Amino acid sequence: MSFKELSLHPDILKAVQESGYETPTPIQQKAIPKILRGFDLRASAQTGTGKTAAFILPALHRLTTPSAVHSHGPRVLILVPTRELAMQVAAEAAKYSKHLSRVKTVCIYGGAPYPVQNRQLSKPYEILVATPGRLIDHINRGKIKFDRLEMLILDEADRMLDMGFIEPVEEIAAKTPSTRQTLLFSATLKGNVLKLSERLLNKPMEIRVSSEFEKHENIEQRLHNVDGLDHKYRLLGHLLTDQELNQAIVFTSTKRQADVLVEKLLKEGHTAAVLHGDMNQRQRTKTITQLRQEKLRILVATDVAARGIDVQTISHVINFDLPNNAEDYVHRIGRTGRAGAKGIALSFAASKDMHLLKRIEQFTGQKITSHLIPGMEPKMKPQQAKMPKKDFRPPKRRRY
Repeated sequence: MSFKELSLHPDILKAVQESGYETPTPIQQKAIPKILRGFDLRASAQTGTGKTAAFILPALHRLTTPSAVHSHGPRVLILVPTRELAMQVAAEAAKYSKHLSRVKTVCIYGGAPYPVQNRQLSKPYEILVATPGRLIDHINRGKIKFDRLEMLILDEADRMLDMGFIEPVEEIAAKTPSTRQTLLFSATLKGNVLKLSERLLNKPMEIRVSSEFEKHENIEQRLHNVDGLDHKYRLLGHLLTDQELNQAIVFTSTKRQADVLVEKLLKEGHTAAVLHGDMNQRQRTKTITQLRQEKLRILVATDVAARGIDVQTISHVINFDLPNNAEDYVHRIGRTGRAGAKGIALSFAASKDMHLLKRIEQFTGQKITSHLIPGMEPKMKPQQAKMPKKDFRPPKRRRY
């Protein structure tokens, strides 16, 4: 199937072609026709599957027909959990709408100045990409009305709920017209996500699409057993000398560890920077821009960066600390192997981490192969973790 077969507006197809895409991904093939027909939709799709275009393209197609309501405010509202994802989705909307003269996208999120966002919201626009907290602030200030809203899109709904946004999401949805079309995209469709979809969607159609990660096609996973922190530092120093390592994201479990590690790397002469929740939006944007421009070789990050960063030049992901949540492991390593490229995911694990490793292997259904570096073998043999036979439920996520 080609994009031309999806019956999208010619000006949208032109932008898609200029972006270098000819064949829609599975989620795009399944979702776009249903969205164009006006169905509410809930879809299970990981990052890296092309899900953003799966809802952006049909939303833009809808905007090619003038609104019947003469008012101010968005016709399409896209809710996302993080600032990084908001900027990424807004950039995609701008890219695919560049040949649509009357379509403008506004992006609002916490940490940015209110006056700037107020000016953007005071001018005509069709698409609003927002994080829940900042959106509610603007609604309460009377800056946003939903009189002509036609489509509500929840992106990474599971992440929004994990971050405690379930009440804000429902509060926002309650302020939108009941006639709206609602789309929900999530890595998983179960538990609270499924319950939320039942409350917000009207007779939804459902799509489940496996990601490239789940097919184990693009990402090679390696495990390095370690004795402790000093051993991690020595292994990391060795791995960073690999000439095949173009750019890497190194994940730590805490902001403090991230700061300590990036300071150490800078002293050793590496081009490195840190990304975590204590940074203001200007600092975060600057760091991500430097990463995309390949001015940084190493980004040290907490899980705040596990989703929403799409940089195709990331060749390696290194889990300096394993995540407490097995699903976060999937999103971390999904930062490499983008757009069909090969990626390498390396994880450090001490004996105390074996239960985390076991959870990850159970969650992904794949065993991570242990690798040894001559001269840097662990002195202690890792202990095997015993897991209960019942189905594993990921622990509650920490906020970073």
